[in-house]
Amino acid sequence: MQSIQSSTLDLAAPVHLGLESRTAFRQNAVGLLDQLPERTGRLVIDLRGTRTVDSAGLGALMLIQRRAAERRQVVVLKRPNDELRFLLVLTKLDDLFEVETDAD
Repeated sequence: MQSIQSSTLDLAAPVHLGLESRTAFRQNAVGLLDQLPERTGRLVIDLRGTRTVDSAGLGALMLIQRRAAERRQVVVLKRPNDELRFLLVLTKLDDLFEVETDAD
């Protein structure tokens, strides 16, 4: 019997996640998801250095989450700022992601 182990890859989000950076960021994230095993893969998006996220950036996060859900993988948002956490709650998207803060 073969054991299944979880794998995790990390991706640092850009300082400004928006219209200009969304395509490259999404392509990098999807490429990492494709490298992870289905069902057990975890992509950790480190938002510690991200200052702003606009609607295009939020859309990119949604597309990344959708791709992960198709593969039964998990997307973790690590250290999102208060503004992004509020935006996720406001748009009712907070349940789609695991969120890790400094207190976690």
